[in-house]
Amino acid sequence: MAQNPNLEALSNAGVSVWLDDLSRGRIRSGNLTELIEGDSVVGVTTNPSIFQAAIGSGTDYADQIKELAARGADVDATIRTLTTDDVREACDIFAPIYQSTGGVDGRVSIEVDPRLAHDTDGTVAQAVELWKIVDRPNLLIKIPATLAGLPAIAKVIGEGISVNVTLIFSVERYGAVIEAFLEGIEAAKTAGHDVSNIHSVASFFVSRVDTEIDKRLEAIGTPEALDLRGKAGVANARLAYKLYRERLEAGERFAPLAAAGANAQRPLWASTGVKNPAYSDTMYVADLVGPNTVNTMPEATLRAFADHGVVTGETIDEAALAADVFTKLTDIGIDLEDVFAVLETEGVDKFEKAWNELLDATSETLQSAGES
Repeated sequence: MAQNPNLEALSNAGVSVWLDDLSRGRIRSGNLTELIEGDSVVGVTTNPSIFQAAIGSGTDYADQIKELAARGADVDATIRTLTTDDVREACDIFAPIYQSTGGVDGRVSIEVDPRLAHDTDGTVAQAVELWKIVDRPNLLIKIPATLAGLPAIAKVIGEGISVNVTLIFSVERYGAVIEAFLEGIEAAKTAGHDVSNIHSVASFFVSRVDTEIDKRLEAIGTPEALDLRGKAGVANARLAYKLYRERLEAGERFAPLAAAGANAQRPLWASTGVKNPAYSDTMYVADLVGPNTVNTMPEATLRAFADHGVVTGETIDEAALAADVFTKLTDIGIDLEDVFAVLETEGVDKFEKAWNELLDATSETLQSAGES
């Protein structure tokens, strides 16, 4: 099957195309394989909302839930089994890509329980547990970049486990994520792990930044404020990419680790589905093209780029323009520190809410299955 030319051009420009979705139906129907063969998809990310949507609808999981109910499994064990089974199966589908890219791509992510977002030790323990349960080298464990998550990231990487750091909103917090990554790789090297087998991505959320800042710009309402709508998300990611190049591609601390075989933690652009219909539906892809990056897209965004996305070369390396956007935002009265605090809180809350809804729905299904 020939690859879609627009997505192939994106891949050739150095952007790894990952799908931000997973379900048993997508796996078993062959759709995931079709995306690999025709749409340059080389990885998958999941999150609690994705699993809630997958497991909470349809009947794809009904038989397994009934079997688990017969064995007396509780709701947490049931969810853990369902999600890790899906992720393991997806890992196997991506195994050839994992092999051919030296472990860079062919990756599938699974997130720790979002209720542990502010629990360092609990996050570490579950990350290790999930790594052992899935038992696939191309797994990535997702850990949120909360203040409690940062030391967990370092500890888990130090155990030789590959990590996808999620829910990053500010460049400042991204700097702390890079520190945690470096600390983890140094610890892994000291412990005797083969650091060439450890991979990490840093998931920088994009569209949610515009959603929050646009709301505040519209409240200000001046022409100068309204002119800045839709510019903060891309500018924020571009400043993050500048930091990546400074601290990892050219960083003195990372250089000896790279010499020992360590892989730089790649920036990943997440939340790339456009929330405002007035904006181009491919802007968070087309405006963030650069080498050694990942763009994880919901299927609607993937389809949009496949249909009319254009790659014009590298568009990510525009740090001066990005800095100017943030200067203007500050000058006009946008409290960026508050913006990023709100986004992190909302991000954690959204995932926890989805997880609790999944637990409640699965608990009801287990009870019904046990009574039948």
